[in-house]
Amino acid sequence: MIVIPAIDLKDGHCVRLKQGEMDGATLFSENPSEMARRWKDLGAERLHLVDLNGAFAGKPVNENAIRDIIKELGDELPIQLGGGIRSLEIIERYLDDGVSWVIVGTAAIKNPGFLHEACDAFPGHIMVGLDARDGKVAVDGWSKMTGHDVIDLAKRYEDYGVEAIIYTDIGRDGMMGGINLDATVKLAQALHIPVIASGGVSQLSDIQGLCEVQDEGIMGVITGRAIYEGTLDFKAANELCARFNQD
Repeated sequence: MIVIPAIDLKDGHCVRLKQGEMDGATLFSENPSEMARRWKDLGAERLHLVDLNGAFAGKPVNENAIRDIIKELGDELPIQLGGGIRSLEIIERYLDDGVSWVIVGTAAIKNPGFLHEACDAFPGHIMVGLDARDGKVAVDGWSKMTGHDVIDLAKRYEDYGVEAIIYTDIGRDGMMGGINLDATVKLAQALHIPVIASGGVSQLSDIQGLCEVQDEGIMGVITGRAIYEGTLDFKAANELCARFNQD
């Protein structure tokens, strides 16, 4: 398992939200590419980027900041990117720019045909982000709840050929209340593709708990606020994962 630092982009800056509320954004850096370099130097094996403006607008907004990060890192660190990805043209543009995996969120639920086409056109490069509360999926930047069961949808997308599922418990995201371990494990057990956990990571014990169940199919965890505010030591989290991965 690996720990994946999140860089959430709003108006070209690195921020974090609480439960998806744009008005409650906390600014962590005005230079996202510098922040990306920091995580790389501390041992990150992958970066998680989100175009927050794009997620709400339904189209890319922070492309310049994303290109700056790619330029800063070159080929040193693979990047997974989500937010406002609603067309094959946008996916192709990001992959051509140097993004390794594109994350489809709301569009996967609203337009499953698009997701199917994306998996066919760009095999190995498509992930799906499923954001859920109490087992039900939310869309449109978490502003709308659906009646869709998260496990049922994940199984369907697995059949389409997605590379991995990023599972976020939106009741916990940005709240520093701990990961929803039970729900994450339940989802991973239902799938053959990897699950990346997200939402609520606050301390080293959250990483420990995930490492202990990584064999269920959990290949990584995304963390943002905890590593920016210092309640989780990113280097220590990496070292903990390395010890488990050696066993």
